[in-house]
Amino acid sequence: MLFDFTHDHDGERLSGVYGGDPSGATTVVLHGAGTSSTEQLLPLVDEFVAHGSRGIAFDFSGHGKSTGKLGELSLRRRFEQAVAVIDVYAGADGSLVLVGFGMSGQTVADLVRHYGDRVTALGLCAPAVYTPEAWDVPFGDGKGRFSEIIRQPDGWRQAHALQALRAYEGRAVLAVPGTDAVIPPAVTESVQDALTARAQYTRFDLPDTQHRLEMWFRDHDNDRRKFVEAVLTGLDDRGWTATRAWVAKQLGDGRSVADSRLLSGGWSSQMRRLTLDAGTDLVQRTFVKPFFRHHAPGLLTREASVLALLAGQAGIPAPEVVSVDATAQHCDHPTLLMSALPGRVRVDEDDLDRRLDLLAGQLVRFHGVVPDEKPRTYQAWTSPERVRTPDGSLWKRAVDVIRRDPPPYEGCFLHRDFHPGNVLFSGAGQDLRITGIVDWVETSWGPADLDVAHCSTALALLHGPEYGLGFPERYEAQGGRDLADDLDHLYWRLLDALHYCPDAAKLAGPWRDLGRDDLTSDVLGERLESYVDGLLQRYG
Repeated sequence: MLFDFTHDHDGERLSGVYGGDPSGATTVVLHGAGTSSTEQLLPLVDEFVAHGSRGIAFDFSGHGKSTGKLGELSLRRRFEQAVAVIDVYAGADGSLVLVGFGMSGQTVADLVRHYGDRVTALGLCAPAVYTPEAWDVPFGDGKGRFSEIIRQPDGWRQAHALQALRAYEGRAVLAVPGTDAVIPPAVTESVQDALTARAQYTRFDLPDTQHRLEMWFRDHDNDRRKFVEAVLTGLDDRGWTATRAWVAKQLGDGRSVADSRLLSGGWSSQMRRLTLDAGTDLVQRTFVKPFFRHHAPGLLTREASVLALLAGQAGIPAPEVVSVDATAQHCDHPTLLMSALPGRVRVDEDDLDRRLDLLAGQLVRFHGVVPDEKPRTYQAWTSPERVRTPDGSLWKRAVDVIRRDPPPYEGCFLHRDFHPGNVLFSGAGQDLRITGIVDWVETSWGPADLDVAHCSTALALLHGPEYGLGFPERYEAQGGRDLADDLDHLYWRLLDALHYCPDAAKLAGPWRDLGRDDLTSDVLGERLESYVDGLLQRYG
């Protein structure tokens, strides 16, 4: 049963409901903008209560039964009102589950930043996020300053909400309507990218719905129940109950995980270092992003087989497989458990020349591997039909170069995703050495040029175009295979570089996590253009 309450805050009276078991987690459900109110959310709050949670919902000022004027409300005041209600009706401690619709996506992110580890689960339903410039501005009548700010193209990309969601490590469910005329698809994808960085994430698609998901959940019992169950999955373990149980089973002999730490630098998957009670470490690779989760059976099965092949290969420090659940039969997500390697990822500028020579030498050793059974043939990651470049003659010339059949090549063993983010280093100066190579899911058979091209593009973006342009010479100086002649080599180089269009910054997120805050969208865009121009001048 839900009980009505009113709460006085900042000269206004906020109206809401609460109910359920006070000893469990508290679920706070927040309505969206416009004519939204708690009234539409009552069945959803009841559902959370029926699943053992304490439930709270209230009307922001200017909405529903609360006093105040909607035009005087702001994102800041929404956050402050939510904190005022939560602190009274959820207390000073205990787990919080935050559910937000539309505009309350921003409010939920603000609350995540405020309450930190108290927040164990999120449910975001067609969420919006906003530029920091809009934080303090009253909403007005829809024609004023707030509306002007939020309609600035791509202004939302700087939203602090995305940073808060990216840092969040609990359970997260993103409910996505089939048609949304309010929230641009790019916003939804950016929220998803943020949540898949650290959270135990599930995308909850509702293909027959539109933006007002609170109305859909009000009227559709089955979807409402499934959504609540998804949000509350594994609540005591921040969503990771099944994975933790599977890992414990693989350890056996009464061993256990004493500590789990998320590793920086991953893009396609989440990487965690597990410290066991005996002091030894393992690494857990988990595919959470929907695209990679879909392809995980092939990716993880291939990686496990490649790691078995590389065991004992001289000069290739790859992890050893402990166990794999490629289809998530036992885990929350597809997962690979493997040995931990020493060293750390280096994307700084120190010892750069020495590191680049070591990278080149490592590629040479990869390309000398002769497997009993060839891995799959390489796959191109872009094509003239798929690539989206900026306007201009430079980019047209670049795309025209790859508008042909692939050049003939002598195949070899490829890592296929070899770049500084997948290499571990130890030591410094003359003692610097490579101690680990990770991420073997894309291992392929193809031209040596393609591995060289991929590492070159990464170096151009990380350190400047000249480092990418000069990397093939380092590879050849280390005794690498013969690379293709000019126009054929240019094909492979641009096939890789154009994969980073139109937004190189999206793929550089892990580098920024490792401290490279200088790698802004503008910097990366300029570096990519200069690199492509340099390739055309040198080989075209």
